[in-house]
Amino acid sequence: MRHGLVTGKFYPPHAGHHHLVDTAAAACDRVTVIVAGSTVESVPLALRAAWLRECHPQAHVEIVPVVDDHEIDYGSEDAWAAHVAAFRSGLPETSGPVDAVFSSEAYGPELARRFGAVHVPVDPPRERFPVSGTAVRADPAAAWKWLAPPVRGHLARRIVLVGAESTGTTTLARALAEHFARRWPETRYVPEYGRTYTEEKLAAARRAANDPSLWLDGLVWEPRDFALIAERQLALEEAAARAGSPVLVCDTDAFATALWYERYLGEPAPETFPLHTGRHHLWILTDPAGVPFDQDGWRDGEPVRHWMHGRFREELERRGLPHVTVTGPHEARLAAAAGAVEALLEKGWSFAAPLTPP
Repeated sequence: MRHGLVTGKFYPPHAGHHHLVDTAAAACDRVTVIVAGSTVESVPLALRAAWLRECHPQAHVEIVPVVDDHEIDYGSEDAWAAHVAAFRSGLPETSGPVDAVFSSEAYGPELARRFGAVHVPVDPPRERFPVSGTAVRADPAAAWKWLAPPVRGHLARRIVLVGAESTGTTTLARALAEHFARRWPETRYVPEYGRTYTEEKLAAARRAANDPSLWLDGLVWEPRDFALIAERQLALEEAAARAGSPVLVCDTDAFATALWYERYLGEPAPETFPLHTGRHHLWILTDPAGVPFDQDGWRDGEPVRHWMHGRFREELERRGLPHVTVTGPHEARLAAAAGAVEALLEKGWSFAAPLTPP
């Protein structure tokens, strides 16, 4: 067939949707995928279209977002006419007539008739991919295996461990990831990139000075160092979120990097610093109380540790970021952190209700 049409809300896209598009792509010279979203829905239409473009990069598949706020009433001629007009508005001028409509829905045959096309049913009972947009919105974690990487990256609950030096942040982050890996084996842990960057910066400075004895106090820090650390930390996080489970555990983030900017440069990070706080859902602050300071040769010292803890606490509260402080022995900290994450998961994911038939 020359031109195939696929329509849907893709709210959000799942494996059944991708199977539908792939089936059309294999059968047609050209495929138009109409992403028909309503303004009442909470996942932006442009984002859904971007996800589909990433998952279906074939040159002959075109993803077209269309706003469709019309009433859904399969018994109404006016409603049908309005929806078909909206779909037609998204067809490229050079695409020509639609030869086939690919659908898993009961309305598929009627939609095809109105386009003067044949209807190609694709797994109407959904036996191959037993999932729906409604099921994903109700419980994304239960439908996780049916979600593509970009959708997983968007929906993953991102937990950030922050704290001053030698407060058990890394130890707790790893333990928390291991805890949730018992439920979801693909749970990922994102290590702190700043430590790696510092090691590389020190090695480069030693080579440039031809001085293998050069140490941390000989390094010159600039604003661009911290901006680069923040962006690379987020890149590592994005990759892990796409490949991981509904829970992602991060050992620090760009918000923490901004406070280390303040520590090393002696002034607050600029307003333009890439904090990325809108991507995270819970911060866990590790209290230095009860944790002996361990000078491994890379750390500032005990006085700076307490000052940094205070700055973390102040900024988390000032910015209104959801957070908990954990203290006591490691087991108590892990139990408190895991409990906070469980409480976050119990709240679930929030999707605005789509338009539905009366």
